[in-house]
Amino acid sequence: MLTRRSTLAGGLAAAGAAATRRARAANAPGVTATEIKIGQTMPYSGPVSNYATIGRAQQAYFAMINAQGGINGRTINLISRDDSYSPPKTVEQIRTLVEGDQVAFIFQSLGDVTNAAIQRYLNDRRVPQLFLADGSSRWNDPRRFPWTMPWQPSYQTEAHVDAKFILDHKPDAKIGILVQDSLGGRDYVDGFTEGLGDKAKTMIVKKLTYQATDATVDSQIQTLHASGADTFFNISVPKFAAQAIRRVHNLDWKPLHILTFVSSSVSETLEPAGLENSVGILSVGILKDVNDPQWQRDPGMVEWRNWMGKYYPDGNTRDGANVYAYLVAQTLVQVLRQCGDDLSRENVMRQAANLHNLALPLLLPGITINTGPDDYRPVKQMQPIRFNGRNWDLFGDVISG
Repeated sequence: MLTRRSTLAGGLAAAGAAATRRARAANAPGVTATEIKIGQTMPYSGPVSNYATIGRAQQAYFAMINAQGGINGRTINLISRDDSYSPPKTVEQIRTLVEGDQVAFIFQSLGDVTNAAIQRYLNDRRVPQLFLADGSSRWNDPRRFPWTMPWQPSYQTEAHVDAKFILDHKPDAKIGILVQDSLGGRDYVDGFTEGLGDKAKTMIVKKLTYQATDATVDSQIQTLHASGADTFFNISVPKFAAQAIRRVHNLDWKPLHILTFVSSSVSETLEPAGLENSVGILSVGILKDVNDPQWQRDPGMVEWRNWMGKYYPDGNTRDGANVYAYLVAQTLVQVLRQCGDDLSRENVMRQAANLHNLALPLLLPGITINTGPDDYRPVKQMQPIRFNGRNWDLFGDVISG
């Protein structure tokens, strides 16, 4: 039987807990007793707008989390703004999110030059730039930029893996490179050159760049073909990667063709290029291929398809970018759960740097998420893959970078 004293004590304890939650929320911009407000910029328009599905999918994922009760009773409010992949617009939108919308932190903003434009601003204001969507090596620098953390493997590490494959399987290769003139593109080339070592000077016979605003890369592919290259490192975003694949086919050029992870989507790159034109292309993967029959009954894939059907019915179930978006959103949810009621910006970064052997259902077997205060790169493992005309086949072993 409850006495008046026990009822009063229980009420005081509950009130104390609520007061503690309110106090902690008051010290964390964007956080109330019922909401966690976070911000993001995405290229909903502009030259890389095919990546916009990442933002839409993450909003859909948080809608599911909110329908389930949120995180410790708080819903996640993701404000996702269009920056058109334009650094000046990114700066403008991020300032609005931080100073106007008063978000708790920035999550998964996409791009290399766009994130570079806001990195100093966010770090000076001690605002987390969390799990940004780019693989440039500069993001994993907790000493100089303690408020910036990426999610995916670094481009340099991926390029090291590609270089090792060529050295092991085609040591006399004559390599042609197509690369976007950007921070990420330079990272790929630096990592690739470093991976080839002394042989880079003789193996790389031609390197050509393109701008994100270019109409086509047909002339670059023509020049690479004429260079005598028998190996093609295609460092392009999906639109240009697809153009390059089609042009390679039309020229009847048959190089060893290596494609980057960020452009390995079957629906966004290989289907526009022509599946039959893409057979034999090599890449690396970290997530299960939605088009691969071996994963169709996988519990994680079944759960993802059910979520897509209910929360993101307009999304493309053949686009791996929607798996990527789901995985990054899952990682953030894990961080927020670890935060408990302390959602200060400091604790968000502390918990983001405290992930150990996090195994998410849609990561490839053997790949887990690990971070620490001196290593901000969550995903450091990759699996070599080869396209068979329908989906990516796994081959070789998971490689740690």
